Amino acid sequence: MATATVARVFKNFINGEWVGAKSGKTLENRNPANTDEIIGEFPLSGPEDVDVAVTAARSAYKSWRLTPAPKRAEILFRVAELLVKRKEDFARDMTREMGKVLAESRGDVQEAIDMTYYMAGEGRRLFGQTTPSELANKFAMSVRQPIGVCGMITPWNFPMAIPSWKMMPALACGNTVVLKPAEDTPLSSYHLVDTMVEAGLPAGVVNLVSGDGPGAGAPLAEHKDVPVISFTGSTATGRIIAQTCAPDFKHCSLEMGGKNIILVMEDANLDLAIDGAIWGGFGTTGQRCTAASRIGVHKSVYGEFVSRFAARAQKLKVGNGLYPSVEVGPLINEQQLQTVMSYVEIAKKEGAKLLTGGNRLNSGEHAWGWFYAPTVFGDCDPKMRVAQEEIFGPVVSVIPIDSLEQGIEVANGVRYGLSASIYTRNVNRAFTAIQDVYTGLVYVNAPTIGAETHLPFGGTKQTGNGHREAAVAAIDFFSEWKSVYIDYSDKLQRAQIDNN
Repeated sequence: MATATVARVFKNFINGEWVGAKSGKTLENRNPANTDEIIGEFPLSGPEDVDVAVTAARSAYKSWRLTPAPKRAEILFRVAELLVKRKEDFARDMTREMGKVLAESRGDVQEAIDMTYYMAGEGRRLFGQTTPSELANKFAMSVRQPIGVCGMITPWNFPMAIPSWKMMPALACGNTVVLKPAEDTPLSSYHLVDTMVEAGLPAGVVNLVSGDGPGAGAPLAEHKDVPVISFTGSTATGRIIAQTCAPDFKHCSLEMGGKNIILVMEDANLDLAIDGAIWGGFGTTGQRCTAASRIGVHKSVYGEFVSRFAARAQKLKVGNGLYPSVEVGPLINEQQLQTVMSYVEIAKKEGAKLLTGGNRLNSGEHAWGWFYAPTVFGDCDPKMRVAQEEIFGPVVSVIPIDSLEQGIEVANGVRYGLSASIYTRNVNRAFTAIQDVYTGLVYVNAPTIGAETHLPFGGTKQTGNGHREAAVAAIDFFSEWKSVYIDYSDKLQRAQIDNN
């Protein structure tokens, strides 16, 4: 297996300059498909680096917030244009550092392109309202205003898309940014920020600080000069961030876990449902918050579905995502591999029926990476841990159901509420599921993955804390409303008193 002979050294981006961590410490970014290959060395930043970045962002905010929104948007438009030109190079680097297949990495970059174009358009659409006053010769309106420095902590599974979901609306609104990317995938964030610099973003408006959660993420969430925190990651970490933000009443957006379900009814197009279950369950090696890790199948078609689904899963080609024939890449790191392996053993002990997979792939072409066979468990009870807890790997639990009503009960019977799907030809059943499944996303005759940038993204219960990403919902989070009253009567008028 080929290895990189010299690791490229990357630096933080603070106040318009590339600088190393003050400690001089670095972390290695390795290819999960070939752990002998070092993608690069990145700063292992600490609180002092975060503080310098926040200071730069706070200073830049003074002028950036006063830059007309259409002018801010013109820079974002140039960013999108540059991303289009570099899509293939950025996608290949993403596959090298994250592992997912190249087609998916291209899709990740495309999401960043789509979001950036969308938010560039919002630069001329930061609409407020005008409304009649209850008093004569008085004008009433509302306007949006930026908030300040936004701290952003992003995950490794969508290393360019998710930073763009957060940064682009924040910048369009007139905020400045300190981004702490996941330590497993910093290169994609570096590419994104470097592109923004080339597009003409002023110094200090976006700052990039790499490092781990305790060293850089926690100081960013705790910083007194950061009034906004946007986090995507595990529910456990999100709870800590929420507690950290609470004493200072910071704006806090949490996008966390999911235990998503596909419901397959007896009238479903089984060919389509199986295609969707394969893509939903094993796309990105199951490492999506929206992954379809549960499938509830009506008992009348359960046998056929399970047999065909397991056979398809068994045939999936696992390997290095840069190879055109590969359909499933590696897990992100050894820790995630061990998590998947432990859940497979838990499922066996709970009595789930292993239909395919259930083993690490570590020989031949798989000898240098964190590979695991696509795994399907059948005859699962909805209360089993494997059907309740987020695994974040290529493991799918199939649950037999008697009816739509039971399927909806199973769908809602987890602590998460991100995404759900139903396969049926019956429009009444489809709309019943849309109405009664308590999730932030619902798909009909499509898998649980595939969100688009112009609709709100997020979930209910322990998936999130009520905020949404993407679309106008993101503008709502990254801005504050200001109501404005202009009295041109040239006399004192008292609302609710002088309006009889």
